[in-house]
Amino acid sequence: MISTDFRIISLLDWLENDCFLNVQSCEPASNDASFRRYFRVKIDDRHFIAMDAPPDKEDIVPFIEIATLLKDANVNTPTLLHCNLEDGFLLLEDFGSQWLLDELSEHNAGELYAKALNDLLPLHTHENLLNANLPAYDEPLLRREMALFEQWFVEQLLDDELPQALWENVQQLLIQSALEQPVVCVHRDYHSRNLMVLENGDLGVLDFQDAVLGALTYDIVSLLRDCYIDWDDKKIENWLHDYFEKLHAAKVVDCDFETFKRWFDLMGMQRHLKAIGIFARLHLRDEKSDYLKSIPRTLNYVVQVCGAYPELREFQTLVKDFTTRSLPNVV
Repeated sequence: MISTDFRIISLLDWLENDCFLNVQSCEPASNDASFRRYFRVKIDDRHFIAMDAPPDKEDIVPFIEIATLLKDANVNTPTLLHCNLEDGFLLLEDFGSQWLLDELSEHNAGELYAKALNDLLPLHTHENLLNANLPAYDEPLLRREMALFEQWFVEQLLDDELPQALWENVQQLLIQSALEQPVVCVHRDYHSRNLMVLENGDLGVLDFQDAVLGALTYDIVSLLRDCYIDWDDKKIENWLHDYFEKLHAAKVVDCDFETFKRWFDLMGMQRHLKAIGIFARLHLRDEKSDYLKSIPRTLNYVVQVCGAYPELREFQTLVKDFTTRSLPNVV
């Protein structure tokens, strides 16, 4: 097992000489939109996941703290086996390589989404998570996220600019909607590429280290209006209504479904604007251009939501124009 990558050499040295583990192989496990890397390591004929998070770029302490919180709330996150804070290495339980995205089809989507939403319920109801010392998903954070759309997608990728009065009105509308919702634990990336289908049929939850306390509908829309796969609006509304009934029974919401659906739509728009900016940044700054493929679908979500609310029609016209622009080719 020979490598010229210093981080991999250090990781293997830690596993073998500090953790006293017999590493038989080490292979890349997945790509990530951050600076973290994941490797599937074989140890005594069993597979585990090793995380490499360079300390100058990634802090693994939130990952450890939130993993513990979620595990205590019966959320199925990987068990943490060994930790090296100084070098930014973790050894974790291996949830395999079957993304929910890979398993979804027309005939099983209802069942799998019901399972994913049921697994989301502890984040919305568990007392320890609701009272956790997590960052607030407040107005400054919401604005920083939407600024990614303006800075990276509109200005840098399209070489254009947003009309500032219109853009401010859109941001105010989305912020107001987000902040009037019940506050829950928000995973922030609860979608089909962060949920794994395990051998026993259960789902495993990954990439939770950026969790915050914020708007109820954020993770729901991340899942149902996924940037990587889309579904018929009627299906989405049925799945959403079923989950709304669960939230109502658990006394998480006391509004009507129309209000809840508006929260869902506008929260999705905020998330999708952020995601479009991140996809553009991954291409321009990090040379991860494959994410550009998800921009047209995500822009279309924004167009659809704008069309449902008269106060967003002017912004819809602007975004429709963006959908006609040519994006860089992805090989």
